[in-house]
Amino acid sequence: MTNTHPAQRRAVSAADIDAAAVRISGVIAATPLERCDRLSAATGANVYLKREDLQVVRSYKLRGAYNLMLQLNESERAAGVVAASAGNHAQGVAFACRTLGIKGRIYVPAKTPKQKRDRIMVHGGGFVELVVGGGSYDAAAAAAKEDTENTGATMVPPFDDIRTVAGQGTVAAEILGQLGTAPDTVVVPVGGGGLIAGLVSYLHERTPDVTVVGVEPTGAPSMTEALAAGRAVTLDEVDPFVDGAAVGRVGELPLEILMAAGAECVTHSSLPLITVPIKQPGAGGITMLQVDEGAVCTAMLDLYQNEGIIAEPAGALSVTALSGLEFEPGSTVVCVISGGNNDVSRYGEVLERSLVHLGLKHYFLVGFPQEPGALRRFLDEVLGPDDDITLFEYVKRNNRDTGEALVGIELGRADCLAPLIERMTDSRMHVERLVPGSPAYRYLT
Repeated sequence: MTNTHPAQRRAVSAADIDAAAVRISGVIAATPLERCDRLSAATGANVYLKREDLQVVRSYKLRGAYNLMLQLNESERAAGVVAASAGNHAQGVAFACRTLGIKGRIYVPAKTPKQKRDRIMVHGGGFVELVVGGGSYDAAAAAAKEDTENTGATMVPPFDDIRTVAGQGTVAAEILGQLGTAPDTVVVPVGGGGLIAGLVSYLHERTPDVTVVGVEPTGAPSMTEALAAGRAVTLDEVDPFVDGAAVGRVGELPLEILMAAGAECVTHSSLPLITVPIKQPGAGGITMLQVDEGAVCTAMLDLYQNEGIIAEPAGALSVTALSGLEFEPGSTVVCVISGGNNDVSRYGEVLERSLVHLGLKHYFLVGFPQEPGALRRFLDEVLGPDDDITLFEYVKRNNRDTGEALVGIELGRADCLAPLIERMTDSRMHVERLVPGSPAYRYLT
């Protein structure tokens, strides 16, 4: 251990994490580690879920924020704290502000779900001021940095600080204690990198044979791109849907930790989830994967319907990745459910994205002949017996011969699409399918 201020050191040790676990133990209880029968049967492994969604602020973020703020000196506490967050870190900071009696200002992007904004204020009580603005986490972070420069308040970083990373690493210490032995694989969501950096720091020092799989959404592959470039890079565009992991640039410290540990990215940002064999328990190593946002939505719904777990999109990243991994039968796999702060108003979009991902929901522009019975023929001759129209809207009525309509169709089975398109081709109607990812489709959704 050096005498360097903890915020400046560039490594996190298992001893740092053990010390953090003791430091925060009076406030943060160990979250359950539960075996999931459904996912165990699907993978052939013994799959356990580390339920950080059951933390007092419904995410692991309290661990790092509280560990950092407990170590502030009196002058730093008096000056107050500032934080930027997509929502979960903010709740951890707010809880710590109220518990420790420290004033704080928290910056969140405008797209932060209302549920998270409301919970920030509940946890912070009268100690926290919430500042909403900007289109991304990175914009909020820039505003928070300017605040600290102007006011002298202390920044509480969500991932790029040794104290934050050490706090997040206590998840790994709990996993080992609860299992009583080392798992073969730990699957963890990745945003800015604080959680995976803490897990890797602890596991690779105490149980170096554990394989760690980091999972990012395809719309925010900031760690994958950083590992490929050998340095932190800023993404040109970030899909904000998986808000807890929608980070355009990873932390320098987490990236250093992962690179030093030999992290390997096995996907490119333009690729969907691929199958990666994890067939040798005890092989160690770090692998980065990406998963489609639609697949995340399907995993969220499965967790809710089968296990009764309300996971936010980032919280479901780890279990989403299981369908693209192969494990040695009987091996032990731990998936970190990182958070459960999901706004119920978002479930309409979650269901929509899931149906599209499963190949059950499709959109078409249909040119109906302007003659009696055209719509009836479409229903009788084109639509399949198990298919439903979920959207029908005329978009053009200024042509005397045809009328353009936007039609959304939910299929009974995914393999009904080809026959549907064939029947459309055989009809007298001009039909154009709106393909997911195209500019027209993005405008629609």
